[in-house]
Amino acid sequence: MSEQPVQNWRQLTPGAWVLGAQASQIAPTVDYRRYQSIKVETREGIAILTINRPEKMNAVDAQLHSELARIWQDIAQDQGVRAVVLTAAGRVFCGGPAPELFQQMRSDRSFVRAIMEEARQLIRNMLEVRQPIIAAVNGDALSLGATLVLFCDIIIAADTARLADTHVRYGVVAGDGGAIIWPLLVGIARAKEFLLTGDFVSAGEAERIGLINHVVPADQVMTRALEIARRLASGPPQAIQGTKLSLNKVLWERVNLIFDTCLALEEQTIYSLGQQATQPLS
Repeated sequence: MSEQPVQNWRQLTPGAWVLGAQASQIAPTVDYRRYQSIKVETREGIAILTINRPEKMNAVDAQLHSELARIWQDIAQDQGVRAVVLTAAGRVFCGGPAPELFQQMRSDRSFVRAIMEEARQLIRNMLEVRQPIIAAVNGDALSLGATLVLFCDIIIAADTARLADTHVRYGVVAGDGGAIIWPLLVGIARAKEFLLTGDFVSAGEAERIGLINHVVPADQVMTRALEIARRLASGPPQAIQGTKLSLNKVLWERVNLIFDTCLALEEQTIYSLGQQATQPLS
């Protein structure tokens, strides 16, 4: 008896997928117009999120920080989105904290606590996104920028890009997720070296040690990211999303184990810096 050809997932499960064969016809179900520092485009079931402060090297101010915490909830609820691409405008992916944000955190204990709570929500909300997230890293990604990149599911970086968690260079504990994700990707020894020094790692080296997936010429970053996004958006959504959910259990375990401690230590070091700055010279 001859073997029967293997049917694709749409033939095997007609009408059984919330985001199935007709998903390309589903319009976005979320209004993204309230975002000012993040540009959102949706097409072919793909949401393209662009951090849009190029004149400030996409540094994170209070508004962008708040939007980064909220937008993942909207993406998770958008039935028209089956894959996400996260990128940035200009030549830098994210230049770390904006000076005004850092200064306000140093001088206002209630504000730094609010920012730490947003940081907690940001990472948790990002992990709740069922759709695959592809990072298209157009340039340097520092501190929270590096954390955002590394919490994506697949990472494409320009050959000119660098990553660094530079918290310690500011005298601050690497608490916004770096201590969670770096050891999982490159091992505890390498993670300690990068997080304790704040050193930069080139895209080529990051690919070699398993920190990111692919390095391409700068002008091909979005092309490659969209190729992967289209492939994932056209695949069986429950299978892809269920696989991601299973893998993310490892990340959730680490989040639940150490995140509160990381954030508390980061808050304390930021506030201590502010206190030291206000002490009179002896």
